[in-house]
Amino acid sequence: MALITVSHNLGSGGLEIARLAAAQLDMPLYDDRKMQGIALSSGLHPEDIGALDEKAPGFFDRILSRRPDIYLDLMESVVYEMARRGVGVIVGHGSQMLLRDFDCALHVRIHARETVRILRMARDQGLTEADANKLVQKADARQKGFFNFAFQKRWDDAALYDLTINTEKLPDTAAAALIAAAAGDQRINECSLNALESMERLALIKRIEAELLKHEIDLKFLTIEIRDGGLADISGLVFTLAMVTDMPDIVKRVPGVRKVDSRVMLMPAGV
Repeated sequence: MALITVSHNLGSGGLEIARLAAAQLDMPLYDDRKMQGIALSSGLHPEDIGALDEKAPGFFDRILSRRPDIYLDLMESVVYEMARRGVGVIVGHGSQMLLRDFDCALHVRIHARETVRILRMARDQGLTEADANKLVQKADARQKGFFNFAFQKRWDDAALYDLTINTEKLPDTAAAALIAAAAGDQRINECSLNALESMERLALIKRIEAELLKHEIDLKFLTIEIRDGGLADISGLVFTLAMVTDMPDIVKRVPGVRKVDSRVMLMPAGV
């Protein structure tokens, strides 16, 4: 059992390498399209993101631009849900940070020099070097900006990764073989039941938080815990009586919640 996160720069070949590694290991690949399905099954409405195709901006980029209030919670929910399944190759979206304390994960970084990536983009996409350069610069800036926003870290920090692969000289098949070999190590495959259960609870908490944010409920004074059997235990303070009365019904609609124990109270006047 192994869970692999693959982080890559545009033009480094990371997505294709992730696909090859997943196929070689006979694991599911969690790319934007697969993650979209998980997000929708978690309660995100299609109208929140609109149609998605391979040439459109990335799935989570689109959510960030349209609904920044739910972006990070939803992303965490999707990544934790994939981790809960205990096996698969997750491509990007901060998964190396979100799962940095998850013992069952192998974190891989795919990179190459900027000049190499520009030439690859120009060749593979039929672009001029000038246009390829613009795409690479924009993607790099977005990637760095997201990491600063979400985690206050540099995405290329070597400490975040177990395996770093420079694709300037290695073909995609060789890079995928390196990942597969590392994923076969016994220490990567020894994943405790407690770790998986922890991911399951985290995934459900993040789905609940995303749903509450969609209803403009402030999470600052709320505590959410998941008990055995899908019991959502919620306590804390909210600002309106409507939030107090609506909270159980809102949370109960979240997939995975079977029962709600709400001890939410109205914020005292003057606080």
